[in-house]
Amino acid sequence: MLLPQASQASRGSGSTGCSLMAPELDTTQGAEMRRGAGAARGRASWCWAMALLWLAAVPGWPRASGVLSRRHWPVPYKRFDSRPKPDPYCQAKYTFCPAGSPIPVMEGDDDIEVFRLQAPVWEFKYGDLLGHLKIMHDAIGFRSTLTGKNYTMEWYELFQLGNCTFPHLRPEMDAPFWCNQGAACFFEGIDDVHWKENGTLVKVATISGNMFNQMAKWVKQDNETGIYYETWNVKASPEKGAETWFDSYDCSQFVLRTFSKLAEFGAEFKNIETNYTRIFLYSGEPTFLGNETSVFGPTGNKTLGLAIKRFYYPFKPHLSTKEFLLNLLQIFDAVIVHRQFYLFYNFEYWFLPMKFPFIKITYEEIPLPNKNKTLSGL
Repeated sequence: MLLPQASQASRGSGSTGCSLMAPELDTTQGAEMRRGAGAARGRASWCWAMALLWLAAVPGWPRASGVLSRRHWPVPYKRFDSRPKPDPYCQAKYTFCPAGSPIPVMEGDDDIEVFRLQAPVWEFKYGDLLGHLKIMHDAIGFRSTLTGKNYTMEWYELFQLGNCTFPHLRPEMDAPFWCNQGAACFFEGIDDVHWKENGTLVKVATISGNMFNQMAKWVKQDNETGIYYETWNVKASPEKGAETWFDSYDCSQFVLRTFSKLAEFGAEFKNIETNYTRIFLYSGEPTFLGNETSVFGPTGNKTLGLAIKRFYYPFKPHLSTKEFLLNLLQIFDAVIVHRQFYLFYNFEYWFLPMKFPFIKITYEEIPLPNKNKTLSGL
C-alpha cells in the first residue's frame, strides 16, 4: 500500500518531497542503516531549511590523511533490499502523506491522462515567495477517462528537508544522528488550484491502463529500494560537460524516473518545455572518508570525527535569531572562506574541497523522454 495523501501543509510543495510507503514498512537493517534513516526531531528549524537554499555547509577542518579517493563518478545512489522503520526519535513537524491510498488497478483498455504538476516549495507557508526564485516541487497527476477519477503521485521527505540535509548531534551518541528517509505518496484527487495558481498543471501524455499498472509495480519496487533523500547535486563546475560527483535524489528525480519508465513501456510524450529546480555544490574531486563505524567507531579517527561534528554544529535546530545569524557567519567562513564541506551520501562521509561559485540554485530544462531514444538505449 502506498502512503496516505499529504495535506496541503505537509505535501512536497510545502515540504519539498513526496511519499508512498515509508513509515509502516517493516525491516531490520542494523545500526548503520537505522541511524541513516533516523536523526533529528523532525522539528528542525525552518530557518535552516531556508538557509541551505542559498548557502551550504560548514566549518572546515583538516581532512583525514591516507584515505583513498574513489574515482568512478558520479557515485551511484545506493539501493537497499527493504525500507527500515523510522527511529522513534525522528518526528515530523508535518505528517508525512497522512491520507494516502493504494495505487488502483486500472482496466487495461482505459486511457489514462498524465499531467506534470509543479508548485513553489513550502507554498502553504510562504505563498509564491520561493516560486519567484524558481524553487519548485514536482509531482505527477493521472486521470482515468473510464471513471473520471483523478490521482496525484509525488515523492518527498518523511521528516522535512532540514533533517534530510543535516544531522542531529545528540550528546549521548558519538556519531551524528540522521533522520533521512524519502518515499512516494499516492492519493486520489488533484488540487487544481494548488498547482495552477503559482505553478504548472499540464497534460504531457496519455497512457493505457496496462501501462499504468506496469508503472504501479515499478513504483512499489523503486520506493522500497530507494529509501533516502539527497538534497545536493555536486559538480566540478557550472560549465556544460563538467564532471558530476554526486546526483541528487529528490521529488524531481522521482518524476524524471517515472516519465522515463513510462516511455520504456511505450508512452509518447508531448514536445513541451519542462524545467526543474536543482541545488548544486561545486567542488574539486571529493575524498572518501569512511562510514559511521570507520570514522566514529571504537577504532575510528577521532580527529576526523570531531571535525565532521564541528562542521554540522551550526545547523542545529531551535536557535534564537542571534544564534542563527552567528552560525550563518560560521557557515560562510567554512564554505566560502575555507572552502570546505562534509557530505553524507550513501551513509558514508565525503570531503568536498569547495570551488567558486560554491553553491547555485538552477531552474534547468530537462526534456520529456522520447520513446524511440529510450528504447534504443535499452
